[in-house]
Order: sequence, then C-alpha cells, then structure tokens
Amino acid sequence: MVLQSLLKNCLQLSCILRTPKAGFRSTTSGGLIIQSTSSDVYQNLAVEDWILDHMNLENRQVLFLWRNSPAVVIGRHQNPWQECNLRLLRQKNIKLARRRSGGGTVYHDLGNINLTFFTTRKKYERMENLKLVVKALKALRPQLDVHVTDRYDILLDGQYKISGTAAKLGRTTAYHHCTLLCNADKFVLSSVLKSPYKGLKSNATPSVPASVKNLFEEDPSLTCEMLLDAIAEEYATQHQIDHHITLLNPADETVLPGINNKTKELQTWEWVYGKTPKFSVSTCFNMVYKDSFLDVKVDMDVKHGRIEVCNIDLPEQWLPPALCSELVKSLTGSKFCPNETTTLATTLLRVCPQDNELHSRWNLLCKNMVTLM
Repeated sequence: MVLQSLLKNCLQLSCILRTPKAGFRSTTSGGLIIQSTSSDVYQNLAVEDWILDHMNLENRQVLFLWRNSPAVVIGRHQNPWQECNLRLLRQKNIKLARRRSGGGTVYHDLGNINLTFFTTRKKYERMENLKLVVKALKALRPQLDVHVTDRYDILLDGQYKISGTAAKLGRTTAYHHCTLLCNADKFVLSSVLKSPYKGLKSNATPSVPASVKNLFEEDPSLTCEMLLDAIAEEYATQHQIDHHITLLNPADETVLPGINNKTKELQTWEWVYGKTPKFSVSTCFNMVYKDSFLDVKVDMDVKHGRIEVCNIDLPEQWLPPALCSELVKSLTGSKFCPNETTTLATTLLRVCPQDNELHSRWNLLCKNMVTLM
C-alpha cells in the first residue's frame, strides 16, 4: 500500500497508521508529518530512536510531533541529582527520563509541545527548523515578538525562553528536537528543576537557567492544538507536501518492529541513573537527638550511579564503630538510591543488638543519609 493511500485512510478514519511489517521503510520518498497518540515520555523518546535507526531518510524528511504527561527529561550527559529535585518528582509521581541527545534539562507536561526534525546528517540544519517554527507562530499570531537566538533558543519579547534545543547526530542520519511552551505549569516547572542536593561535584553537562514564559500568557486564545497545526502546515508548505498529520501509536509493533524493547530500555534504572557521569558528594548534615546537635560529615564517590567510595564521619562513640563500618561496607557498591539505602539499613538493623536507643540513633542516621539521594 503506497503512502498516499495510508494517509487518506488515516485522515478519513482518524485511526493509527498501519504499514507492512517493514514499518516506514517501504514507503515512498517525500516529507512525512507524524503525531504520537501517546503521552508517555519513554514511548515517545523510543519513537525518536526507532526512526533514526530504521527509517530511510535519504530521500525524505520527517517531522515528529509529541506531547508528554508530566516528566523531567535530562540530557544524555547530565546528572539528575544536579539537575532536578528527585524527592519532589517522587512525591508528585513525575517521571524522570534520560534522552539520547545532549543539551539541558526540560520539564514536560501536556502544555508543552515537542517537535523532532529528522534528516540525513548532510541536510541537518537546526537554525532553519527553528526559523520554520517562528514563521508558523508569526503566521498564526503576527503580533507575537518571537525570534531565534545564536544559542538555538526561541525567545518571546526578547527575554523569555519558550523553546530549547537538543540534537543527536548519527553517522548518516540526524535529528534536532525542541520544545515549545504553550501552557505548561510554570510553578511545577520551577520547583522540580531546582536541585536541593548539596556538595555535589561533577563534570556532567550543567543546564543554563533561563526565564521562561508560556505563549498562552501572551495570548490566552492560543492552544497546543493550534500551534501543532500551524507548525505542521508551515512544514508541509516548505517541503511541498500535503498538510497531512499521520497519527502513530508508539506501542504498535506492526508499524515499529522492536519499539517496545527500546521503550523498556529507556525506563531502566541503569539508563536513567546508571549513565550519570562519575560524581562525588562531600557534605555535612545536622542531626538533633535528645536536645543535642550532631554534625555528620559524608564523602562519597559515585560511578555508574553506584557508590564506589563511602566515608561517614560520626561523633565518637555515637554508634558502635563496628556498626558504622558495616553500614559503610554495605553502601559501597550499592545504588545511590533512597530505596536501596533504606532496604540496606533495615536489613542491618535486624542484626544489630536489641537496644532501643541504639535503634533510634541508627534510624536517625539512615533517615538523613537517604535525604542525600
């Protein structure tokens, strides 16, 4: 079945595109505009990987449109403890994902649009893509003061960032993706993108803070759907293709063979946390115990998300030295993770002497250790 027939079926029936087992590889040349029917961040990131790995981009360019439920997405070479408030993410049940491209950390929700431009590496040009987005915005609302910066951001009113950029360059193919703030929850955005963790030292790529603004704040009549349609129309005009948006289910193995394995890999602890560049933690925390104030110094080296070296400096005789040594020994090699640390501490507590005061001190120490993670 040729591409044009598939597109007509999709539009007429408002259904998900279905192609032969070979996926998109068997379709004819030309531009293609795809929109995900999923709001799952891992599924949508997996689609990017799949298209880059499997689609023949030699004679075509592809625009992928997608939106996510609340999620924080970090760059390939970033440190999540340095970039966001992981405790708050867990409390609010906000997902954390690591993408395969570089760049900084972004907050996604359904008020944020994501655009991915796929080309061959030779045709890759992120500035032209961003100019396309600006042109679409201007066509929709001519009064909008929007422009592209040398850092490949899109600014509103000359100072507010409404779009950030990242990219992945393969040997022969490439993609450039960017965000567009329409009506995102700015309070949650600013809260989750503020790290509370102290004493971290890392060579990981840091994000550059910026003032942000929603397009909705400038013009309350704007919606994500309007913006998506305007960008798709401008893309179709520039690439001389029909203005058709093909809906895609990112879990459909008949269209995207092997996609679910890609999705599962992006959800693993080993990918999200284990790919963090090596870092160290050197910090102090105060504990209050029976009206006494105690200073505890902790030094750790973390590699591949696991504690490689651990030292805990406690006031003398506050805990039996053997017990403290056992905690350090157990932490070494374990994941730098509150759940794993809590499990280790609980296990050790079962084998230590049945002493209520000792147990209280132990629980206090472990509770504070968990806050470092």
